[in-house]
This record gives sequence, C-alpha cells and structure tokens, in this order.
Amino acid sequence: MFRRVAIIGGGAAGATLLSELLERPVAQPLHLDWYTGGGTPGRGVAYGTRSERHILNVRAASMGMFASRPGGFLEYMQQRDPSISGTDFLPRCWYGDYLEAETASALARAKSRGHDVRIVPHEVDAMVPENDGVTLFQGESTTRVEAAVLALGALSPRPLPGVDEAALASGRYVTLPWPLLDDAKPDTQAHNVLLIGLGLTAVDVVLELAAKWPNAHFTALSRHGLLPEVHHSSASLPYEDSAELVETMRDAPDIRTWIHVLRESIAHSDDWRSVIDSLRPHTSSLWQLLPHADRARFLRHARWAWERARHRMAPQVAASIKALEKEGRLQRLRGHMHGVALTDRGVQMTFVPAGEATEHTFDADLIIQSTGLETDVRRTKHTLLQQLMTNGHIRSDPFGLGIDATPEGRLLHNGRAWPRLFAIGSMLRGTLWESTAMPEIRQQARQLADQLLAD
Repeated sequence: MFRRVAIIGGGAAGATLLSELLERPVAQPLHLDWYTGGGTPGRGVAYGTRSERHILNVRAASMGMFASRPGGFLEYMQQRDPSISGTDFLPRCWYGDYLEAETASALARAKSRGHDVRIVPHEVDAMVPENDGVTLFQGESTTRVEAAVLALGALSPRPLPGVDEAALASGRYVTLPWPLLDDAKPDTQAHNVLLIGLGLTAVDVVLELAAKWPNAHFTALSRHGLLPEVHHSSASLPYEDSAELVETMRDAPDIRTWIHVLRESIAHSDDWRSVIDSLRPHTSSLWQLLPHADRARFLRHARWAWERARHRMAPQVAASIKALEKEGRLQRLRGHMHGVALTDRGVQMTFVPAGEATEHTFDADLIIQSTGLETDVRRTKHTLLQQLMTNGHIRSDPFGLGIDATPEGRLLHNGRAWPRLFAIGSMLRGTLWESTAMPEIRQQARQLADQLLAD
C-alpha cells in the first residue's frame, strides 16, 4: 500500500477520494497531502455557487458522496428538512454544504485515528513522476510522496477562436462566467447579453442574470439552437429491456449500429429517458469497446444530441427558461460564430446563421462564453499540466478530451502507465467518456482507494 499520497485538486473529486481513503481500516496511519488550490475545500467550482437558482441535474437520492452510501446526500438534507424527497432536484449550493460537512467529518475521524492530513491551500507548480515515487514542487517547497492523484476537475475555458484581444481586455467578453455571476449586482439597465453555447452552463447564466438584471435581454447562439432536454417530473421506471440493449451494443461496437438500436429501443419504450439512463452504468465500458474511428464519428456527429439527452434540465429550471422565452427576454439562434471584436458601443459578434453562407453581425453589451466543460490539456494554461505535458510525463488522449490513461486511472507516457501517478474525474473523459458527475466520481474514488491501499 501507499502510505503517503498527494491529492491535487480541492473540488468534489479530491474530497471524495480523500474521504474514501480515510474511511478505510488500515494497519498503519496514512499521510495525505491535499493541495486544494485555495477556496473552500470540497466545493470546487461546480459546487462553489451560493445561488439557490443553480439546480443539480441529478435527483437528490442519487447524489451521495460515497459509493457505499449513494443516499447520503438525501439523508443529510432530510435532517434539515424532512419534507425533501429523493426525487427532488435541489440547489447545487446545498450539495456544496453537504460536501463540506462530509469532508469535515472525515478529517475529524482521521485525527482521532492517527492519520496525518495536511491541507495545502495552494496549487502544485510542478511534478516529476518516477517508478518509485513522485516529487512535487510548490513554491520553495519540495515534497516526495509514494503516489499522487490529479483531481483537477474541469480546466479554465480558453477564448474561442476569432475573439480579438481588445474584446478580452475590455472585460466585455467573459470566458469564465461564475465570478461574474457571483459579483453581479442588481441592475435595472436594459443590458443586451449574448451567450455562445446553449447547454446547462448557459441555462445557469441566464437564470441568474435574468433575476439580477430584470430588464436585460438574452440571446444564445449554438450550432443547433436547442436547449438541453428536460427531466420528467417523476422518476422513470427502469427500462425493462436494458440488459438486452447493452448486450446487443457490446456484440456490435459500431456507432451506426448503436444509434440504430437506440432508436428502436426508444420507439418501443414508454419514456426515452429510461432508455438513455439505463446505459449510464455501462457507458464507460461501451466507450472503451468503440474503435478510434467510431469514437471520432460519434464526437463529430452525435455528441451534441447525446449530451442534450443525457445532461437534462430539472423541471423547475426548464419552466423558468420557458417563461423567459415567453416574455421575449430569451431568444435562441442557430449558427456558427466566426469572430468577436470590440466596438465603440460594446462588442460585436460575426456569425453565419444555419443554412446560410453570408456573415451577419450581432451587437451586445456583454458576450459570455458558455460552451461547457474544458478538459483539453493540449492548449491549457494550467501551470502543472503545462509542465507535465512539456516534459513528456503525460499526454493528451487522441481527441483532446483529457489526459491519456488506463481505465483504472493510471496516467500514460511513452505507451506505458506510471505505477504511482493517477487521475480521477474530468481528466479521464477521453478514456471513460462518462467521468464528470458524482455517481461516476464516487465509484472511481472507491476503486482508486482500493488500488492505493492494496498490499
């Protein structure tokens, strides 16, 4: 077993792995260095919001932090309010409270059991993995550990191609919306806000700013102009033919075949959501069966449709968005953005509407990039990942979805897996595809803890 382990990343994935390690009975105490990077340990960006308008898109009953206790979040919330149901979609900030409480409890138990946990509220600047350990550099300090785990979550978004430097410098083009939402003050001006992207991030941005800026108008541009699908108000019954569907897909790992059998299954089901949800426990293993060419075909042609269906809005969120559209405060556009420039009046986007060949322009007071998770390590400005990539210690997966790794989370270099360098969560999207939500992260944490503590 590895007794001295470094966990790099202070969000939900890092907190879940830390707590999982501290839950286990071990013969000797552990020494864990948790580099949280500042902020509140456990909450990260995903659950750092304090707004109750930002709603989880998974029901409360499925959001427990531990694989052994998937109902833990519901139990925590029912202690605060017994009327809460397992089918409810609750605010993300409440889930952040739960993560904080569970992490604090794990740390308290660790102390009583003799474990040494060092919380370092800074980033790791550099890292040198070797076969017998990993050396970490942070400021003037150097630390040697037996194993290290990257639990970095999503990366800071990069501006889209075509956005000029003047627009970025002006602050009128925003790549990371969460600080803007936290700092936005009530304002009655008739702001004209443009969003690029129309997924769950865009939905959060619109709902928050629409409440704080009651006279603002929002326009969202995306390739297809479609909002995420909506969860049913009540939980769907399990798809009764799920075992047969999964077996059929395993027998024919071909994306065209998969789309065909999915359409057939949906046509013969009472609720298409149950078909999609039945694949969730198997998505990662199915993804690994797909040949490279079929993965590429899926990402080019079907990814947008899958993510619309898979990452759905809570019913109350969909109702609020529908109301804004009915009031005329939210408009959706289909097309491709070509560029953004600063003007005397604000910012101007150049785009080509779907089905046309001529460029159009759109003027706004503010443009917010809301294109979803960024996990491409090839062009990131993240200091540690840049260093690891430059020195050849890690490599990108073939599609730029994260870090190349084995399904167990061991990071690859020169065709071989490091024996003591791992990742968990979003950075494994290229290997596992389904790797960003708590039901998957808690399972990864459990399995990784097994590896780290194995004799």
